Amino acid sequence: MTMWTPLKEPLTQPYFLSIADQIAGAVSSGALKPGEQLPPQRQLAYKLGVSLPTVSRAYEELARRGLVAGEIGRGTFVKTPSINSEAVTPFAPGRASGLIDLSILKPVSDVLHLERMKETLGALAVDLPPSTVFGSRPGTLFARHRSVATEWLKYCGVDTDERTVHLTNGGTPALTVAFLSTCQPGMTIATEAIGLHVMLPLASYLGLKVQGVPIDDEGLIPDALESVCQQHLIRALFMMPNALGPTAFIMGERRRNAIVEIARKYDLQIIEDDALGPLVENRPPTFQALAPERTIYITSFTKPIMSGLRTGYLVAPERLLPAVENRQIVTSWSATPLIAEIAARWVEDGTCQQFVEWQRATLLERHELVASVLKGIQYSSNCASLHIWLPLGERFPEDEFVSHARMQGVVLARGSAFAISENHPAVRVSVGSTTEEELHRGLNVIHNLLHSEPEPVLL
Repeated sequence: MTMWTPLKEPLTQPYFLSIADQIAGAVSSGALKPGEQLPPQRQLAYKLGVSLPTVSRAYEELARRGLVAGEIGRGTFVKTPSINSEAVTPFAPGRASGLIDLSILKPVSDVLHLERMKETLGALAVDLPPSTVFGSRPGTLFARHRSVATEWLKYCGVDTDERTVHLTNGGTPALTVAFLSTCQPGMTIATEAIGLHVMLPLASYLGLKVQGVPIDDEGLIPDALESVCQQHLIRALFMMPNALGPTAFIMGERRRNAIVEIARKYDLQIIEDDALGPLVENRPPTFQALAPERTIYITSFTKPIMSGLRTGYLVAPERLLPAVENRQIVTSWSATPLIAEIAARWVEDGTCQQFVEWQRATLLERHELVASVLKGIQYSSNCASLHIWLPLGERFPEDEFVSHARMQGVVLARGSAFAISENHPAVRVSVGSTTEEELHRGLNVIHNLLHSEPEPVLL
């Protein structure tokens, strides 16, 4: 049997990462299966025209990602996924005392959010709809809420009939339903090469394969998508086109139309994650508007309003509605009625719109602070994004940079946590997860680290 090897032609600097990304992509697509052996390092170095240390670093990077394991005297092999081998989350699992947590993606919150929630809970104590407590049939429980949802969805750029709307418990539950509704086990989903951190583990749990597609500063590249579709049987395409992805890009309308054309050509189901919703002003048309016959659109209230308002909407083509309803029943039965009721009331009385306007203004101030502290440092962001993406280049090893920041009291999200088929040293820095004062202090730590000589972590 011929041993799979990376190709020389697509290699880009840094070569060790380019080699590792090719191999990782082959593992993700199934071209390299668990238990298969990688080429001996000297042999691969000769074939690719690179040095032996370069290949060694590539294999070390793959081992760090948990994709391969070396066996003394035998070689390096693709690891078999283990039910106990879980993906590392990009954010800190708990907020330790004294740390500035810039790792978790949250909107800016203030006392006004807490006070408004207290007022609403007080009002619910007086006129709580009985169905909120006693209702159990998803099909009839949310009739009013679906009508309200269509008004909010117009604010997001989606004009749809309430029959196509399903209430969810937020983005990840909706994404699970979308994957289950469009794909069978063994099928492949294409997505951005640097993308959603739960993408790989969620797909693995559902028995799905993931194929990364190269991106640029406008997102997924159409020619690259077409190439992937020619080489692999792709069933669905998952995207975050509106400043939600790690690199905070917004995809332009011309590119969206090009991707829709490819989706129709290869019969791809589109899954559009628009968790920021109306935070992004003057944006291009949604994929749901451009290709409603094949797009599942997802949005929620946790990112534009407040992290505790864990409810949202999923809009599906009519032909997929039975599948969506069944998959939601078996995964979560329905959205949580009390949280859905709060969201509906806030849409009706204008609270959500007020919070969106407040969040926009506050995020603009946060990004102005970032630009001031990190002046002259290259990073990507959007004025409506809840984060910035900070490439580290070859000078700063990602793990060491994150470790040094933590030793100085700042928690950052590793860029490798978002790697689907490409991994470039970077960190994601949340701008909304803490106070403005703490953000300023955290940014100063980042600034000083970037202007210092890299040092190993000795403790």
